[in-house]
This record gives sequence, C-alpha cells and structure tokens, in this order.
Amino acid sequence: MPSRIRWEDRECPLSTTVQHVGEWWTLLILHDAFDGYTRFDQFQQSLNISTSMLTARLKTLVADGLLERRLYQSNPARYEYVLTERGRSLRPVIVALAAWGNRLLAPQERSMVLVDTASGEEVEPVVVDGRTGKSLDDSETFVFTAGPAASAAMRARYAELRRQQVTAPEEGAQ
Repeated sequence: MPSRIRWEDRECPLSTTVQHVGEWWTLLILHDAFDGYTRFDQFQQSLNISTSMLTARLKTLVADGLLERRLYQSNPARYEYVLTERGRSLRPVIVALAAWGNRLLAPQERSMVLVDTASGEEVEPVVVDGRTGKSLDDSETFVFTAGPAASAAMRARYAELRRQQVTAPEEGAQ
C-alpha cells in the first residue's frame, strides 16, 4: 500500500503514527485485542468484518510490529494474533480516544466505559505530564516544538509559530 504521508511530514510523529493505526478497522481490531481476542474467528465475529479486510488488516498489524502471529494449532495450521510490547504501548491511546468519544455523549448513551476492576467504578482517563502530573489539556501551557532530530524545515515551522504567538498578544494590546 502506498504511503499517504506527504514527503515533508515524514518526520512528524503524528503522521507516521496515523499511518500505522489511523485506519478504522485497525483501531477496532486493536481494541478487541486489548479485550483479549486473539483468533481470526473472534475478531471476525466481534467486528462483523469481511475475511479479506480482516486478513489485510492483521497482516499490516503484524508487519508494523503491533501484533505477533503465533501458531496455536498445527493440523490444520491455525494462528493467533497477540499484542506485542509495541502494540500494548498503544493502550493509553485507545483509552484516550474512547474517553474523548464518551465525553461527547450523555452518560446513559455510552455503550462502553472504562472501570476499575477492583471497585467496578467508572474511571475518567486523563493525559498528564509524567513529571509534574499536570493535565495536558491546556494547549497554551503545553505546546509542541522541534525536537533534537528535527530537520531545518521542522525547526523553521516551530520558530515561525512561536514568533506568531509572541507578536499576536502585542498586536492585540495596541
């Protein structure tokens, strides 16, 4: 499958992440894998997905290192698809997406919620800075900037954004 990422976006972690998990079925398959599904027929029954689409998505998830294909029966050969460490690292992303979706709904309209297994109480997922514990929802306090491996173009992009942010308040004060 050809890449959908523009050449200039190849260094952007959002673009490259979306290339791996941005497809509709991919997120649903990963969600089912987090729920414990591992076998082709389980995914197919749960998602009501065509055999060809599921085969293609599972191959991509394996190629991307998010799932591992393991033989669980040799005659006839049957495989299961197990989350890798890389795949498991996506759990907070899936949880955050589900939480965002639920925030758009009234509580009685939510078809699935995240609960604490010990208490059974619904939890409210939030994304926080690991060092300070502050919520990352504030886009004025926490902003993206060029990282150590950024190209000259990426550095220029963020330098221009910072320049615009600094001059915008000054222009409004006049």
